Amino acid sequence: MVWVPLSPTSSDRRAPLRAPSTTTMSLEWLMDWSWSLDGLRDFIATGIQSFRNCDATALVAVACLLVLFVWYCYHVGREQPRAYATVNALMQSAEANGVQNGFVYCQSPECVRCSHHDGLNQKLYHNLQEYAKRYSWSGMGRIHKGIREQGRYLNSRPSIQKPEVFFLPDLPTTPYFSRDAQKHDVELLERNFQTILCEFETLYKAFSNCSLPQGWKMNSTPSGEWFTFYLVNQGMCVPRNCRRCPRTYRLLGSLRTCIGNNVFGNACISVLSPGTVIAEHYGPTNIRIRCHLGLKTPSNCELVVGGEPQCWAEGRCLLFDDSFLHTAFHEGAPEEGPRVVFMVDLWHPNVAAAERQALDFIFAPGR
Repeated sequence: MVWVPLSPTSSDRRAPLRAPSTTTMSLEWLMDWSWSLDGLRDFIATGIQSFRNCDATALVAVACLLVLFVWYCYHVGREQPRAYATVNALMQSAEANGVQNGFVYCQSPECVRCSHHDGLNQKLYHNLQEYAKRYSWSGMGRIHKGIREQGRYLNSRPSIQKPEVFFLPDLPTTPYFSRDAQKHDVELLERNFQTILCEFETLYKAFSNCSLPQGWKMNSTPSGEWFTFYLVNQGMCVPRNCRRCPRTYRLLGSLRTCIGNNVFGNACISVLSPGTVIAEHYGPTNIRIRCHLGLKTPSNCELVVGGEPQCWAEGRCLLFDDSFLHTAFHEGAPEEGPRVVFMVDLWHPNVAAAERQALDFIFAPGR
């Protein structure tokens, strides 16, 4: 059975039926067109003619877009899926070599870098969701992005800066910071230089015997001896040590940007004996800057961060980002005595107040 066109109107009888324009085809003409074999042939011929009459520039543009689309599909198809708990994977790969950043694993369950948490990223995201439910998602975009893309950030960072546990994106990166970055706290620490020094000297008298005095920790080094006396260790106060340095501990409470409520916050006295070299290593995060107040600074002592050397000075603060590859050494003569600094972790100046509150919640000790 063949369909035929509808009867033409009076106005249509005055002119023979014509094919539509080669460039456009109205909806009315499509509705009225006969679906006979002849009509189908004319329809195909019209389409071919329309294609031939198209502008050459438009055809090139369409071809380019098609090539780009095919390339994009190929690129996405060959991309490997991201592992969500990549922090744990990084830790496990390092464990296979038996060392971490030149240090033997301490195996402490309290250590944020040495303990192995399965599904760390999932845990962080859960903590972020819990925080947002209690408070707000406002201002959490950068933290959310950081947790979501943590594996990519940690794996793709240049070797000069590789925080081991958490990377917050879009923070300005530099090995050293000027004193003005945290001016109030720097000036407060320097004004109390003598107070901190006196409490250290009282503590250091206990080193007259051969055994390691109570409260001090010996750290692994390729050569020499490196001792630390913690007042705050990974966000946890050490009460016995704080009682032995009461004025220094009270001073921490007066600092405006001291990290004291999450696992990335530390405050301690750090002692390097002559001949000591600290192996190159990275810190756990870029959300903090580490402050060293020089207490005793013999000659031939240097801190090298991101390949840039700096020297300590007594009574002066030195600020740096320890997520950069860094090392320290004391090559002075034995009679010069140890190099001693008071170390405290301060917030990176570009971490907003709302982000600090959320990070304290997400990385609270024991979470």
